[in-house]
Amino acid sequence: MSNIPITIVIADDHSIVRQGLKKILKEEKNFQVLGEARDGRDAVNKVQELTPDIVIMDIAMPELNGIEATRQIKQINMGTKIIILSMHDHSRYIRELLGLGVSGYLLKNAASRDIVKAVNSAVKGDIYLSPSISSRVIEDYVGMNKKSLEEELYNTLSNREREVFQMVVEGSSTKKIAETLCVSPSTIKSHRSNIMEKLKMDNLSQLIQYAIQLGIIDIQI
Repeated sequence: MSNIPITIVIADDHSIVRQGLKKILKEEKNFQVLGEARDGRDAVNKVQELTPDIVIMDIAMPELNGIEATRQIKQINMGTKIIILSMHDHSRYIRELLGLGVSGYLLKNAASRDIVKAVNSAVKGDIYLSPSISSRVIEDYVGMNKKSLEEELYNTLSNREREVFQMVVEGSSTKKIAETLCVSPSTIKSHRSNIMEKLKMDNLSQLIQYAIQLGIIDIQI
């Protein structure tokens, strides 16, 4: 076995999850946790800064979710492998993330040995899936990858519009979104208008309900 450690960044908005993962990973002599990220945007920045071999990524994170963070990471550093560790097994998530080239998809009830296996598999260039996720992939294939109307409309949004959409439904103000994305408030207003038009929505309440249906935000948010 090589003496070169496998470097890892953990991205999850819950501190207790990050700490638990770090404990599991540190038990492996050839694993090195370089850093932690509290949300998707932080994860992208950490990859740019630390260039890890692996990112273990949650999906439901504030400001920039794991799907959009994965998309951005793949654009800036194709060498970094991404393993999804989430409580969500929505078919839309699985389809989109596998399409983006993730190296693993595990549910948060996975055993610690499965997380270790996923990391080692990713480094070898293989894909590791939880059994229930594998079942969903097969069901999707048999069902000819049918998508809902809501999903098809969402797919018309640009990457930047998806970022704005998430922050809008999470309750961020136009000013805060503009500051976060380093653009003018008028640009955000333009994005918001385009989002409403593409999704055929008339108000914020409809946007929030739509986001809940897609699993972009949880009901309790």
